[in-house]
Order: sequence, then structure tokens, then C-alpha cells
Amino acid sequence: MVWSGWGDPARAAPLPESVVGLLRDLLGVKTAGDASTDAPVALGELKVRDSRLDGPALAALSEAVGAANVQTDDESRVRHTRGKSTPDLLRIRSGDTADAPDAVVLPGTHDEVLDVLKTCTERRIAVVPFGGGTSVVGGLAPEGVRAFVALDMRRMDALVSVDEVSRTAVLQPGLRAPQAEALLRERGYTLGHFPQSYEWASIGGFAAARSSGQASAGYGRFDEMVVGLTVATPQGMLDLGRAPKSAAGPDLRQLVLGSEGAFGVITSVTVRIHPVPASAAYEGWRFASFETGTAALRRLAQDGPMPVVLRLSDETETMIGLADPDAVGRGLPDAAGCLAVVGFEGTPDEIAERRAKVSAVLTGAGGELLGPGPGEKWEQGRFNAPYLRDSLLDAGAFVETLETATFWSGIPALYEAVKGALTTTLCSAPVATPHHPPSGAGTPPLVMCHISHVYPTGASLYFTVVSAQGEDDALGHWAKAKHAANNAIISAGGTISHHHGVGTDHRDWYAREIGPLATDVLRVIKDRLDPAGILNPGVLVPPAGQESRRPGAERP
Repeated sequence: MVWSGWGDPARAAPLPESVVGLLRDLLGVKTAGDASTDAPVALGELKVRDSRLDGPALAALSEAVGAANVQTDDESRVRHTRGKSTPDLLRIRSGDTADAPDAVVLPGTHDEVLDVLKTCTERRIAVVPFGGGTSVVGGLAPEGVRAFVALDMRRMDALVSVDEVSRTAVLQPGLRAPQAEALLRERGYTLGHFPQSYEWASIGGFAAARSSGQASAGYGRFDEMVVGLTVATPQGMLDLGRAPKSAAGPDLRQLVLGSEGAFGVITSVTVRIHPVPASAAYEGWRFASFETGTAALRRLAQDGPMPVVLRLSDETETMIGLADPDAVGRGLPDAAGCLAVVGFEGTPDEIAERRAKVSAVLTGAGGELLGPGPGEKWEQGRFNAPYLRDSLLDAGAFVETLETATFWSGIPALYEAVKGALTTTLCSAPVATPHHPPSGAGTPPLVMCHISHVYPTGASLYFTVVSAQGEDDALGHWAKAKHAANNAIISAGGTISHHHGVGTDHRDWYAREIGPLATDVLRVIKDRLDPAGILNPGVLVPPAGQESRRPGAERP
């Protein structure tokens, strides 16, 4: 993956002039035609501080995993610096390497992970598990540490076993999703997990962050796919999942899922698998409004039948055409209403039968069938949005995403609260270009939203915001908006994260969401599993008494 952006840099193509003009005229973005934008610092020019690990510490780590698997060169450390949020990318593009690890350590076995944790506990070296490096919530930049290592899991990349009778598979955490899917398909199976990060994210990362894929309507979330886990902790091994379900106390698998490396390092995952479907089909539907489309999705989620993919863009996202990143700026033919994408899998007969039933529901709910074109375009370009983000950054725009979820009855209020918070705060800093004179009110951002994961009781909301970067401080400009949006989510009864995780960015709002007693329970668990506090410090679990110390955070 490119160090200063997402994925393969060749796929971040320059924006067409029509989109550049839209950015300039609609948002007041300073494009190359208006002012010179800062180019990213070259990789070879980045300065990384000297490693804070002394000779004995590096020798002990080398003994644990082999000298060739302890990397301290600048490039390796830069490539393991932070994640892939827009603030992460803006910092690294500007040459800020303050969060670079002191070494990159690559274990090859569960026992080697235990040895690394033992070594780091003895020397008070923090450990940050690193899979695909795709975190967008500050999950890879620990706080308040003397020194830390990035524990890169890429050597642990095997399909360990397949149980065809039970339809389960044991996967190592360093497997990237495409590798896992390819290995399973050689046996005739699929995991069915295709989040937008699919091309680069890892199996361990999916589990650690409670990932949710684009086909969640058919296959479920990743945490629902997991039936077993092995975890290395500074206090020893956790081996969880003796049966698919159990009444033997609380399900401790759920303690690890979503823990983001704060309680231990996942070293294997046992997951449900499915036979590869014979075929797939996608189609588009139009609804007059986001409200009407949301009601239609609710009817399917509650009463069925459910397709495999079910998503709905609001009016703005439909107009811009974000459902098809390769055609952004064009939208639906007449740019009216809201686009829903529906996907089916199975034999041709199974697809035809389910399609007819879904069509009856959506037609009855006010939907208009647009045919296969919009759905197929979405399917072909569904992993391209992060590349579009990089191209927008290159053009001088600021673009970022955030997501939440709530019950169906709460969706209208949550939608308006978050959209209003983003619009108000990102309008607060006026911008001026030859095309946009200064304005006391500022230039409003473009705020888009879609529903991509539905349940009988509720759904997720995924927001994308595009704006000018701000005159002097793009990071500070966004920090105010993110703070306001997080407050709006909590106040409106939403969850602070549906599938991106908590990290450090959401940590203090997560504490507000679950309350002081539950936060103390998490601290007790961490203290038992990680008494020295070396595992991803500052991520997920607020240190006692420090909930309000992060800039912009409010005391729970």
C-alpha cells in the first residue's frame, strides 16, 4: 500500500476537469488553477526520529522472532505510521512522522507473539498490532508511550484448516481479505465479507474492529461470522469458542471482538463459511426521498425477503453519483430522488424468485426499478471510493467519512443532527478564491449519507463530507466538525461507531455512550490481561481520570 494514501497509487487517477470545476465553484476549493497546493513530501525526504529502543531490547525482540523480522529502517517505520483517515494522510503528507513506531516486529507463530509480549512487558515497550494498516479512527497511534513497536502480523497468513462438515475455517490474522477469499474459493467456499477496505484489510483487523461488509444483509457482520478465537495476552493465551453457541456464562468471544488490540493479540480466527454462490445479480431502484427509501428498507429488514446487498443513498449522494465513484458528478440520469442498490446471490432460479418478492415489496413502498445498470456499476466500482478520496485530497479538497447506527425510529433525528453539525461547523471558516469572494458565513460543505447495513430493529448511517480544506489549519477545521458530529451522535441516541471501531478518535465518546461503570469494567479487564498497560495504550479504554484530557473531548 502506498505510504501517503490508499492502496495502489496508480488507481488514484486525477479528477476530470468537470469535477475540479465542481469543487471550485460549489465548495470554494483552492484547486491547482487557483493556488498551488502542497505536494506530499517525498518518502525519501521524511525524517524519522532515532529509535528509542536500546540494544538489549532489540536483541531480545530479535531472539523472539529472528533478527530479519525486526525492522528499524526509516521506510518500514513510516509505512507503519498511523492509519488511513484523512487527518492521518494529511499529517504524513506534510512530513509529520511523530507517531512512527520505534521498530516493526513480524512474528510468525502464536508462541512468538507471546514471546514478544513478554519481552515488551518486561521493558515497558508498548505494542500496537498491525494488520492491513487501514484504521480510520486513530487505532494505530498509541498515547503517552516511551517507546512502541508495530506488531505486523503479515507472516501469519495461512488458511489453517477447513471443516467442511461444520462449514468453518481457521484463518490466521495476517491474511489479507483477498488472499483469504482466494484460498477459500479453491475449496469451493466464501467468507462473504467485502467491506470497502476489502483489498487491503486483514482477518485479524476485521475481528478486532467488528467490521461489517457490503453484503452484510446476506452474510452478516464479521463478528457474527466468528465462532472461535485464540488470543495472545501478556498474561497468557485465551482459547475461546468450543461450540457455535453456549449457555456456559457470558460469551467471552465478544470481549475480544472489537477490542482493537487493547486486551490481546488475535492469533487465529475460526469463522463460518458458505458455498460459493452460482451467480450474482445487482439492480438499482429510485425512491422519491430518503425518508421513503428508508421506510422501504425497513420493510425488507423486518418482514423480508432480504437480498444479500441492500443500500440507499440520500438525495445529495445520489445527485453527486457517489454510489458509482468512477462516475462521480453525474448521478442518476435526471439526478432526482434517492438511489437504492439491491444485490442477489444464488442459482438463477433462486435469484429470480427472490428478486420477484423483493420487487413486490419495493414497488409497494414507492420504489421505481431502474434495471441492472446502477447496481452493476456500484458492484464494479465498490472498492474505489478511498482512491477517490486521495484524488480529492490531491485536488485541494478535504474529504472524510464517519458512520453511526441507531434504531429505525431514531434515524430521522440522527440523520438531521449529524448533517446539521457537519454543515454548521464546516461553514464556520470562510474561504476565498477567485471564484468565491470572502463570505462571513463561509462556504457550505457537501454532506452526503447512505444506509448500507440494515437489521430488523435499525440501520447504519454512513456520512461523507467534502469541503474546502480551510485557510490555514485543515486538521483543526475538521477536528471541530468531528467533535460536533460526535456530540450530535451521542445526543441523538446513536452509537459512536457501527463498524470503524473506537480507536483514540472515538474513545471518550464511547465512554459517554456506555457510562462510567461499564468503562470501569473495561479498565478492570485490561488491568487483568495487560497489567503493564503495553497493549495499544490509549485505544478503546480511557485511562482512569483521563476521559477529558484529549483536546475537544468532553467529560463523560
